[in-house]
Amino acid sequence: MTRTVLITGASSGFGEACARKFAASGDHLVLLARRAERLQLLADELASAGRVHTVSIDITDAAALTQALAALPDWCQAPDILINNAGLALGLEAAHEADMQDWVTMINTNITALVHMTRLLLPGMVARNRGHIINIGSTAGNWPYPGGNVYGATKAFVQHFSRELRADLLGRNIRVSNIEPGMAETEFSLVRFKQDQGRAGTVYDGTQPLTATDIAEIIHWVCSVPPHVNINALEVMPVCQAWGPLKVDRSMA
Repeated sequence: MTRTVLITGASSGFGEACARKFAASGDHLVLLARRAERLQLLADELASAGRVHTVSIDITDAAALTQALAALPDWCQAPDILINNAGLALGLEAAHEADMQDWVTMINTNITALVHMTRLLLPGMVARNRGHIINIGSTAGNWPYPGGNVYGATKAFVQHFSRELRADLLGRNIRVSNIEPGMAETEFSLVRFKQDQGRAGTVYDGTQPLTATDIAEIIHWVCSVPPHVNINALEVMPVCQAWGPLKVDRSMA
């Protein structure tokens, strides 16, 4: 069955890779992102595989998002799969040194926009009694690290919001999954370090991180298991990454 898949943050990273993967399966796509030119280039490339509709939008603009979804063409008014991928980290400073505006931007993008998008599409899924919501969380939502502060907290919210959705949707044929990647080489670090190429590049020195394609393959599989199966959460790291020991400060004794 051909599905309609709506992907936020579709112009790069996990979102772009998901667009390619689902297009290869013959699914129809609704692609949302801020960068109109990159979005259109991707849509042009994938158009031969199936229908593609693009929406150039800042998803933190609630009014514009509401209007854009209401104006979707008839063929994509009822997405079968929502991939809440748009999100970002900004800065790696300690909490007492962090930029407050960075915190606000992360909360608005990673939490508020994700919640708003979900709320706009969920009633239709409930009315049709079918659908799948894929939220992109992070290992940072499970395991804190210095400088992760608000970013990690936003991803912890995504994890718990996903669980609460599952609780509310019990008895309906709607699936909810939280995908929690660890170290992955996309534009993530470039955005975090505000286009500082040198600093962003050192994050992956001496490692073999996950790729966007790795995560897209996982998301596609999660959406392709038998209909009675729900992958609640899936945490994934590269082999080169694991948890560290608890830190102990011995200078305070």
